[in-house]
Amino acid sequence: MIRFIIPLIAVILFFLEPVFSLFSPISIADVSYTLVPRFVIVYLIFITAYYGRKRAILYGIVLGLLYDMYHIDIIGVYTFLYPVICYFAALIIRQIHRHIITVMLLSLAMVALLELLSFFFASLIALTSIGFEEFIVLRLMPTMGANSIFVGMFGYLFKRLIDEVGLQKAGI
Repeated sequence: MIRFIIPLIAVILFFLEPVFSLFSPISIADVSYTLVPRFVIVYLIFITAYYGRKRAILYGIVLGLLYDMYHIDIIGVYTFLYPVICYFAALIIRQIHRHIITVMLLSLAMVALLELLSFFFASLIALTSIGFEEFIVLRLMPTMGANSIFVGMFGYLFKRLIDEVGLQKAGI
């Protein structure tokens, strides 16, 4: 039973993302700011850091495929990006200490990387018409702010949960 907790939370976060995206865009002084919740990739980074790279990449493939089917019509974008982001996070986490603060900062950096890569891909196939400067101001910065709040609220909880599941799985 305990082994289903980690994927169950990933699926719950997957279904919570569209709920929180209903709060977006936010208009302030006739300017619309788009907040994109990236709960799944944040959770995948914590799985990468505290549970295992292979498991995170596998979850990234499955959840990326679900994201592509559920949110966008092009299959393969997030199916590719989620595991690649997890792999990059695993490479970085091997070089730094797995302290909760560094993993939180790493997850925010990986959210920024995911947003940039998805913007460049959308620009490449002409799915978006906004410029890079507009993207930074109107989408990336608000997204980073909203996801910073999420990481601050749930980062420690994710770490404890993943650590406990790992310990119970190891029989300690």
